[in-house]
Amino acid sequence: MPFTGDLFTPDAVYEDAVLPDHVGESYHGLDGFLRAARSWLEPFEWLIVELKEIIDADDCVVSLHRARMKMLHTEIEFESPLAYLFTFQDGKVIHQRAFVDHAEALKAVGLEE
Repeated sequence: MPFTGDLFTPDAVYEDAVLPDHVGESYHGLDGFLRAARSWLEPFEWLIVELKEIIDADDCVVSLHRARMKMLHTEIEFESPLAYLFTFQDGKVIHQRAFVDHAEALKAVGLEE
């Protein structure tokens, strides 16, 4: 997950509604984003996230993905939808939220019921 001063505000917040142990937790700033990424990648031997579509929704952007992964200890391989909702202010991301369901991400910006 790239994180640069050019794209994110220093106090940007990341929320993950994908992994059960992350739900309800917020990560703040660069250190928080990096901690979330390390924790998110920990159980996988490998993870491939393929971008399928980017949708403009006023001051937000929704990115729809397909994630394929192999679990480190069980060697189980599977795939899952994945979506991110980015909220912008003054051209920079102030909030990012991950969803396991494309429809939930679209609903969060009023594009699907």
